[in-house]
Amino acid sequence: MTTEVNAQLVAERIHELQDRLAQLSPDRDVRVVAVTKGFGIDAPRAALAAGLTMIGENYAQELVAKHEELSPDERARIEWHFLGRLQRNKVRSLASIVSVWQSVDRVELIDEIARRAPGAKVMIQLNLSEEPQKGGAALVDCAALVGHARDAGLDVVGLMGVGTAGAPADSAAAFGTLVALADELAVGDRSIGMSDDLELAVDAGSTMVRVGTGLFGPRAPREGV
Repeated sequence: MTTEVNAQLVAERIHELQDRLAQLSPDRDVRVVAVTKGFGIDAPRAALAAGLTMIGENYAQELVAKHEELSPDERARIEWHFLGRLQRNKVRSLASIVSVWQSVDRVELIDEIARRAPGAKVMIQLNLSEEPQKGGAALVDCAALVGHARDAGLDVVGLMGVGTAGAPADSAAAFGTLVALADELAVGDRSIGMSDDLELAVDAGSTMVRVGTGLFGPRAPREGV
């Protein structure tokens, strides 16, 4: 079950979001990844039509299915970002499709991506809330993972993290920690900030926000959940 998407409304929301980000960060370009998980093929198509080419997906099966529905022209324009927790055995099916792997959080996954997609662009995901049920590496492991990925020939383009639940100040501090690590490790992108915590993330130094419901509306419940 997927939710229908109004392409005109999506375009309006995208332009409003881009204007908002420009006001929040007049001296730094903050790019938007349109997160289409839970929506059908009309979601990435609406984003593409409005000029957004970075599209994020959390589930391997959904990403592959959507990619197969796109036309050759649409496939040439889109830049798929994988955002979800990733099993090693899914890397092979995604290797020729994904442009940026944002949820890399362990050595085994680094090695598999390096084997299946040599030179791929990756981000190291950090578990900013230190909640065991969430994906992401521990902060103390970040430098070692960045080094391992570089040694494996991967292009480490940034760090990614999800804000913490609870008080906004907690997310602000966590975002600041991620940005400081990105500076220390000389990686350019800081993929932090979603629909509910954009201001905090941009104020901390985000260069990339991941927005789904803010562009496409509420998602339908995921089947089987």
